Formats: sequence, structure tokens, C-alpha cells
Amino acid sequence: MRTTIRGVLAALALLPALALGAPAASAAPPSPTATASGTAAPATKAGTSFLTAVNLSPGQDADVAVSTGDYLYWAFGASEGQTPTVNLSVNLAPAGDRHGPQTWTVEVFDGLRRRQSCTAGTQNATGDQSATSLTLSCTLREVRTWAEPWSGDPLPGTYYVRLSVTDAPQPDLGLAAAAHLHVAAKGNADNAQPEGGTLKAPLVPPVGGGASTAKAAAPVAEKEHWYTGWFSGWNSRWYWTIGGGFLAALAGVLGYHLTRHPRGRRPGHYGAVPPQGSHQHGSYAERP
Repeated sequence: MRTTIRGVLAALALLPALALGAPAASAAPPSPTATASGTAAPATKAGTSFLTAVNLSPGQDADVAVSTGDYLYWAFGASEGQTPTVNLSVNLAPAGDRHGPQTWTVEVFDGLRRRQSCTAGTQNATGDQSATSLTLSCTLREVRTWAEPWSGDPLPGTYYVRLSVTDAPQPDLGLAAAAHLHVAAKGNADNAQPEGGTLKAPLVPPVGGGASTAKAAAPVAEKEHWYTGWFSGWNSRWYWTIGGGFLAALAGVLGYHLTRHPRGRRPGHYGAVPPQGSHQHGSYAERP
């Protein structure tokens, strides 16, 4: 009996020690993961339009489960001197579920949503019914420091990647697939060729824009002139309105005076109308 009581007391004495040791065990450092090297974890989502495009950090990939026939959008940033390359691999649905070949397409747009041409890579890929995966890629031109407004040259800012199915049998739309996206860029700002101009601000849309690595331009102070104060201020428009009304009234009075008496008063003896009753036998009476 005494031995049993001693065992129970010893167990009760160990409870506080176990309670203190439990948090210490839970506070142990977690095991290293794939992001310990500083690389961001792959994105697991994709947007369905330009406004909902998923932003990718520099060096971040995307592994997304997709549905055949959907439009998928991602956004990434590029700076001057870089030559971005978009690499995509698509794992198609099982061959037994498909009813024919499928064609997938990758397109790249800049911050103004202008479609950029690919200088290298397979932009369109077609896989027959037995194919298990497709590989697509698109290499853009070197990002320039500036360009003319009418040109479509790539400029620093946000770029959009769109993955879509351009041709597939109707029954295959909606089948589950998987896509892996990797964006690589070679070169940097030091390799940019001097072209005699600079971009005022990178092409980063205010809504749904991607993470841009381009440096934003510093705000430029507006130049002040001797007439700057005349057109600024909340009450300046009233001064101009009153002055404009006075000038309009003056112009109206002068115009009326000139049109009413264009040559002054005409002489009375020239072109005078004869008085009534002076007509005799079909002719006017002679003037005195």
C-alpha cells in the first residue's frame, strides 16, 4: 500500500516537469524546407484576366493545376538590358480521356497590353492523343531604355504571360491538366545599350500589376514661370470669367455700332426720298 502511494506521489511530482518540457519540444526549430535558400515557393494559382494575373517575384516559378480551355495569366517584372525567356511545360490529361490532338499557345504582353513578338522558342505546340506533355517557350527582345510612342519595342515594367488552348476537341474542354512556368532573364542594366534617352517611368499598370524590378523615375519638379500664378489657384477661374465676359460685352457694343452705322451719317441730299403728293402725271416734281 505504501509503495503504491509513493508511486502516485512520484508521478504527480513529474507532471510540472512534463508540462514545462512540452512547450520546449514544440518550440524546436523546424526542419529546413525548399525555401531556405531564399527562393520563393512556386505559385499555385493563375489569374483569368489581365486584372487578376498572379504576380511572380524574380526567380519564382508557378505550378498550377489547370482546366483545359481556360485562359491563365501571370505577371513578372523586367528591367532595361534584360532578355526574358518564358518556359512552360504542360502535363496533359490522360490519353484515355482525350478525344484528339490539342494545341496550346503562350503569349507575352507588356505593361500596355501590347503583344510582344518572340525571337526564339516554340510558341505553339500540338500534341496528339497519345502525347502526355507539351513544352512551350518564348524569348523576347532585349528590354530597351526608351522607345518611340508608335513602336512596340519592349520597355521596362510589367509583362504578362498568357497560356491558352487554341485548338482542342469539344469533349476535351474541362479536363484536368497541370502547367509549370519558369521565367529566366539574362543581362542587366549594365548591359543596356545607350540609346540617347530614358524612360520617365516603368510600364507598371496601377491595377493588377506585377512585381517590377525596374527602378521608378524620381518625380520631376514643375518649372515655374512669371505667368504661373495667373493660371493657378481656386479663384483664378473667376477672374478670367469676369474678364472674358467684359471683353465679350465690349466686343458686342463695338460690333453693333459698326454694323448700324458703317460709314457714318449719310448726306441728306443724296438719295433722299421725295415727299408724298409731289407725283404729277406719272412723274416726280422737280426739286426747287
